[in-house]
Amino acid sequence: MINTMVETAVSLLKLSSPAFTDNGRIPRKYTCDGLNQSPPINIEDIPLDTKCLAIIADDPDAPINTWVHWLVWNFPVTHHIKENTGLGKHGINDFSRKFYCGPCPLSGEHHYLFKVYALDSLLILPDNTKKNQLERAMSGHVLAFGQITGTYSR
Repeated sequence: MINTMVETAVSLLKLSSPAFTDNGRIPRKYTCDGLNQSPPINIEDIPLDTKCLAIIADDPDAPINTWVHWLVWNFPVTHHIKENTGLGKHGINDFSRKFYCGPCPLSGEHHYLFKVYALDSLLILPDNTKKNQLERAMSGHVLAFGQITGTYSR
């Protein structure tokens, strides 16, 4: 379902982070071995008619399915997501938490995908929303999409 949303996106968002380069190592500060804070993310090319942002951070290298670390929607439109932000509505990640839980791989190097979606409307979702529910709710509302990937190993 998520690929369909991206294919119909009007534009691509350009993401970067002052904390790590695309495909670069995520600093310890943003992991379970550090302060476990969400990293800062810069966003360029946000469509003018964007009403809010949604963020999904996950680990496709997890041993059992893709592991969700962060799930946010109705995030205020901004070009600079600050580290350790509490803005927006937070859903349930795969740690059963309603906040960012940083990289914490059991073994080996993992890739962490930070995906940002520009949406044309606010979403009305329950507090216990999970990734698949957010993706369904976003379907047809994505104006633009961008991704930055970081790596981490212990």
